Parts: sequence; structure tokens; C-alpha cells
Amino acid sequence: MNIRPVVATLLLFATALISFAAKPASIGPDPDAILKDLYKAHDAQKGPFFDKENRTVLEEYFTSELAGLIVKDAVAAQGEVGALEFDPLYESQDPQITNFKVGEVKWGGIPKHKGDEAEEGLAVVEVTFKDSGKARRIGFRFAQNAQKAWKIADINYSDGRSIVGILRSDVADPNGRNAVDAKPK
Repeated sequence: MNIRPVVATLLLFATALISFAAKPASIGPDPDAILKDLYKAHDAQKGPFFDKENRTVLEEYFTSELAGLIVKDAVAAQGEVGALEFDPLYESQDPQITNFKVGEVKWGGIPKHKGDEAEEGLAVVEVTFKDSGKARRIGFRFAQNAQKAWKIADINYSDGRSIVGILRSDVADPNGRNAVDAKPK
């Protein structure tokens, strides 16, 4: 048996696996550093959710699409509570946070179906913490913009909702209903 073709095939396979899990080229901070900065600013009440109509500040952290949805919701709410009836970074109305941890970056995102390949230009980071003693896990999906900078594209909550889904639902429904409250307001 000739071992060369087997070794060459194994090396090719290992290289392919590593390339799917490797960090893509990018500019600026990595997703985990962006989250640490976002939470630090948010906890000091200086983050983008405290100035939701300032698209420039929003686009420091979020994709253009998500920043636009946040601005539309803030403008439509006219100073009142909009579609996000909770703190979007803690999935809670009155967060009492302990054991906060930003997880490792999963490059290429998380494939939706078994056998799917990871997508280049995507990444996922999970944040875990306890809120009033209850364990919570929030997933942040990142995408690279045209300049290859990482931006938050969506936030996935423990109950299956996402910030994009909530905001799209509210913007699309002229009767003021959203994914949290399906009854007319």
C-alpha cells in the first residue's frame, strides 16, 4: 500500500478543516472585544441604547440594517418604550447581573443544519451571566461589513426571539404589535 496518497489526503482534509474554523482577515477589534466594549459602555449608561437616534454611535457596534431598525423604533416610539420592552443586552427589564462572561468567538458562525459548512465573514459569541440568580445565555451574531470590520448583525435571546425579529415585526406592523406583545396596543 502506498502511504503517500493517504498522507496527502489527510493533510488536505486537515487544512480544509482548519480553514473553515480560522479567523478571517479583518480590520478593527474582534467580536469578543466589541462585546466587552459595548457592555462596558452600556453599564456606564453611555452605550448606543441610551442614544438610539444617533445612527453614528449605533453603527460603531451594529450592522447598518440593525442600526436602522433601532433608529426607526426609537423615532416611532416618540420618547416612549418601543418594541424593545426590556434591556436588549440582558434580556431583562430590571437586570441584576452577576457572573458575567463573554465567550470565545466561533468563527464562521454556527451552521444551521448538520453537514452545512460554516460561512466566511460570520462569527458568533455567546454571553453568559446570572440575572437575579437565573442563568442566562445570549448569542450575538456578527457579520463583516464591506471594509471587513465586525458588526453585530443580530442578538438571539433564550426564548428563541431575536432583536432583528422583534424590530422587523414592530416596523412591519402599523397597528403597533410586536413579537413580545401580539395584542394591539
